[in-house]
Amino acid sequence: MDEDTFENVEAAYHEIKMGGGWYLTISLETSERYEKEYVEIAKERGGQKKGRFNLNPKYARQLGEALIEFADSNEL
Repeated sequence: MDEDTFENVEAAYHEIKMGGGWYLTISLETSERYEKEYVEIAKERGGQKKGRFNLNPKYARQLGEALIEFADSNEL
């Protein structure tokens, strides 16, 4: 596997508990149609995804670094 794929399936899912029973989930998924991997970022409540965003895995690290930079510059 190259550096753009997850070797450990258990590490390919993470959730962040938000208020009111909402969760922000981050998971590595595979497209059934194109058989390509992507990172899905979703807002979930009661097991149902209400909003989602699909991201090419090669940009996941850049997104994380941008979020950290944003938080630091806005003192969050």
